[in-house]
Amino acid sequence: MPAAHTDSLFERELARLRQSVLLMGAKAEELVGRALHAFATRDDHLAEAAIPLDRHIDRLELAIDEQALAILARRQPVAGDLRFIAAVLKIVTDLERVGDLAVNMCERVVELAGDPAPPVGPDRVRDDLLALGDAVVAMLHDALDAFVRGDVDMARDVLGRDAAIDRRFSAIFEALVTRMTVDRGDVARATRLQSLARYLERIADHATNVAEMVVFMVKGKDVRHADGAGGPT
Repeated sequence: MPAAHTDSLFERELARLRQSVLLMGAKAEELVGRALHAFATRDDHLAEAAIPLDRHIDRLELAIDEQALAILARRQPVAGDLRFIAAVLKIVTDLERVGDLAVNMCERVVELAGDPAPPVGPDRVRDDLLALGDAVVAMLHDALDAFVRGDVDMARDVLGRDAAIDRRFSAIFEALVTRMTVDRGDVARATRLQSLARYLERIADHATNVAEMVVFMVKGKDVRHADGAGGPT
């Protein structure tokens, strides 16, 4: 077979792998968005209906792993192509964890629906949680966009947002501790809201991991823990 034809086939294999990761990322992003929408609308049925999407994400992870390993075995890629496949194998693990965390969010939303009715009137913590969720989803979306484009600047922008997410999480957590101190009857609900905030903060950590792998993929530079603070392993 002519070398040019072989190279063309290889490029198509890499393109299919990239598209598979993008599909998995879109499904993970969709599941987080559904969980947030269910929380915003206080709809436990929406939350329960979103959970099965995680099985699709799990199947995609297995399929992508198989694709990537087959390419490694057949093509023995080097340099940038090898870094791309290494990045894919790491990114899909993070995306699978995002799906799991979104399922946890849905489960907490279902539990919240069974709690006593929230206070009538403005709920600052709820609004802050939704704003945190929007910021986290945007972060995940941009990390995936950076992967597809091979855009290091966009990836570094995502990395720069993680500290702000951590500060917002801490503020929400502390506000809920204060709420529990003032109203013992609100402990169960406040604890579940704290869990939602924690899941969102961890999803942001996984988005950070994706962005770090984009930098590695393009530049060959490992920026994990560069500032002494890494996301989940």
